[in-house]
Amino acid sequence: MSEVTHARNGRPARHRWSPAGLAGLCTAAFHTWWTRRHGHAPPALDTGGARPPSALAGESALWRMRTTVKDEPGSLAALCTALAERHVDILSLQTHPLGGGTVDEFLLRVPAGLTASDLTGAVSRAGGADTWTERADAHDLVDAPTRVLGLAARTAQDASELPLALRQLLGRCTIRSLPAAPAVPVEGALEDTVMRLRAPEGGVITVERPYLPFTPTEFARARALVDLDARLGPRIPRGRDVLTLSEGGDVSVRRADTGDLRAARAMHERCSERTLRMRYHGPVGDADRYLNHLLGPRFGRTLAAQTASGRIVGLGHLLWDGDETEVALIVEDAWQRRGIGGELLARLVAMAVEAGCATVYAVTQASNTGMVAAMRGLGLPLDYQIEEGTLVITARLDAEPAAGRLSAPGGRRTGTGRP
Repeated sequence: MSEVTHARNGRPARHRWSPAGLAGLCTAAFHTWWTRRHGHAPPALDTGGARPPSALAGESALWRMRTTVKDEPGSLAALCTALAERHVDILSLQTHPLGGGTVDEFLLRVPAGLTASDLTGAVSRAGGADTWTERADAHDLVDAPTRVLGLAARTAQDASELPLALRQLLGRCTIRSLPAAPAVPVEGALEDTVMRLRAPEGGVITVERPYLPFTPTEFARARALVDLDARLGPRIPRGRDVLTLSEGGDVSVRRADTGDLRAARAMHERCSERTLRMRYHGPVGDADRYLNHLLGPRFGRTLAAQTASGRIVGLGHLLWDGDETEVALIVEDAWQRRGIGGELLARLVAMAVEAGCATVYAVTQASNTGMVAAMRGLGLPLDYQIEEGTLVITARLDAEPAAGRLSAPGGRRTGTGRP
């Protein structure tokens, strides 16, 4: 499997599948990292050392902390004592055995006046090393086995959940699909902050994060997760949503995958050069090259608009791009301006919300009034930027949609007439 490419600036730009947990069935409860609300953190996240003057007695904050201690009796007790002396409540603890020590991972309820420097200093004096801290939130209070079982159920239904589940399992990381060169052993390879795993379809899955070396326990969990995906084989949720268009007639919307490659290429042949250039921002002859990647569940999710005769007349893609998520649309010329693009986009954005994405962006041209109108029709705050001659529209998903269109698809819908 090669790295997926997709046009962002007129030339293909790498897409990473940055967006599950059979590992939790095979190991003790694992505190999954809920990192989509946090940016990359350095090994010791500091708040400046100053206590907020407004902190009141009894207020508290949630923190995650990871530290390495010697594998000897009393080392964990010393850490717990140091935390208790500062009125820190340990809500959960996970251990990752190493060759000469143990990585202890805590979820803590910390008095509001206590800073990251206070925690790191106390743990260091108690024997902890390589300490890392990060603010947590209410999602981290969810029972870890329950969360992992939920990820496993989602992945069992949908192969596109694998990159998202790996990220939730391992924390904020970059996930890539690469050709099988250099070769990776069947059991995979672990190198500090990078792990390499054999992809179910061939090739290699690499997982990398800029800090916090992966532990053997995390490596084993990731391997178990990928093994689950390989055993289940290709799969996407089945079902379709019937749309009654504004100008009459029905089309259905369903999930698509590489099994739809021939029908998608046939749609390309019926599209004008202008439509293909608007969508792929490059030579029209290259359009078909992208389809195998775009339809692959490893790189995101695809929706197809299909007529009663089975002809695909529109495709919508939700593509995992590192920490970001891209949306892209193409509708066959004869079916444009009948509401299909807007309906596909609304469903893609609803999927992004469900997956926990904070934003989605679309790469287009200012002359593509259909895509611009479809993004505006979401009723979400939008940011417009010009990047190397192309228009990038970013929608923020944590805002309440004014149009009320971002509901989960289901049942019959009526097209709005937007492009």
